[in-house]
Amino acid sequence: MNHAQGPEPIVVGIDPDPARRTALAWAADEAARRRRPLRVVLAQNVPTPGYRPTGGRPSWEEWNEALHATGNGVLAEAVAFAESRYPRLPVSGLLAEGHPAWVLREQAQGAAMVVLGSWHLSRLQELFTSAAIALPLIAHAPCPVVAVPESEHTAQDPPYFVVGVDGSPQSAAAVDFAFEEAALRGAVLRALYVWHPPRRGAPDEDAAVQECRRLLSETVAGRTAAHPDVALHHEVVTGHPVEVLATASEHALGLVVGTHGRGGFAGMLLGSVSQGVLHHARCPVITLPRVAR
Repeated sequence: MNHAQGPEPIVVGIDPDPARRTALAWAADEAARRRRPLRVVLAQNVPTPGYRPTGGRPSWEEWNEALHATGNGVLAEAVAFAESRYPRLPVSGLLAEGHPAWVLREQAQGAAMVVLGSWHLSRLQELFTSAAIALPLIAHAPCPVVAVPESEHTAQDPPYFVVGVDGSPQSAAAVDFAFEEAALRGAVLRALYVWHPPRRGAPDEDAAVQECRRLLSETVAGRTAAHPDVALHHEVVTGHPVEVLATASEHALGLVVGTHGRGGFAGMLLGSVSQGVLHHARCPVITLPRVAR
């Protein structure tokens, strides 16, 4: 699909249920803050043509028309919701045929960010329900992807963001993006390096922790110059990365992580940490695309 020239939009994939509007509200807020247009996308799987009776209209065509009519109504309501929230925000709607993961992956090619809702599904549900779009989308999208929980979430005052750091190019990109988000929100930034001790113990635990501190300091060094108004707190924490990051971000405005996966299925889609926080974090999770080496 060819996208019109202009500022890259914030793309949000909406749920057909009009009661689920948390991700849409988050995306509209982000588009307004970043002064970018908002593109609201509703993806619908196309009914499979069935038996064509002799004479008369095939039932699948009637189903398809009804599906599109309902979709257009849902999309119009969603666009109106965003426009009422920000009357001067450029908002467009797109009703697309296909699985949501593939539709949003295509839309991500010309987007500044893709936003979608999250329902904290189990791994089995994540693999086998039609709402399971986060993992394949994040694995292949060339832009940041944000999973916004539809469940109630309370941010702490003063507001803060959390970013996971591991010394990789992916986490360096995550730190840059986290600084941007914190600056846009007037929030504090917590940069965490989580050291997970090996099962048999480390030969020199103190040296291992010191190395983690060195990598953390190197990763965040110089970032404060570009964002002097962002208060930075960084620390090395011992524990399982998914548990530590999920707990630290419980009342955060968002958790920012990089991805390490190369694509594929299930656990191969993302790094274990980025996949784990998608299941356990209760705040919006922002994943950055894999950095080419």
